[in-house]
Amino acid sequence: MELRRTSHAVYDTKYHLVWAPKYRKLILHGDVQERVKSIFQEIAANHEFEIDTLEVAADHVHIFLSFPPRYSISRVVGMLKSISASVIFKEHPEVKRELWGGEFWEDGYFVRTVGDKVTSEVIRKYIQYHHEEETTPTQLRLF
Repeated sequence: MELRRTSHAVYDTKYHLVWAPKYRKLILHGDVQERVKSIFQEIAANHEFEIDTLEVAADHVHIFLSFPPRYSISRVVGMLKSISASVIFKEHPEVKRELWGGEFWEDGYFVRTVGDKVTSEVIRKYIQYHHEEETTPTQLRLF
């Protein structure tokens, strides 16, 4: 990622975001997994987000992205979660039956900005390693 520009700002923001489906259910697989990825890409294209790395595991999502400073982190996460949930529930009614509370994503999320110790390369390697080792139940550490 490099410097990006809007009409009133020049920015270089990078965020690592992680969240999970409600009840940490293992529902992000097959067609649902692929559709969630494509929805995130569509949202990014429509709102000038740049997704560097994206991994949708069976029970959580990692996104490494940049977005214009006119958006807050909570607004970006809210857009990604709410739009994807609406589309998935509409296109995959079987998912709604499995999530009995009517919500697709957990309320919370993890966010980290890239800075001193956590570089862009560390985040990319972490996400790629996670993809290769997603069947291993151990928690990975960045430090």
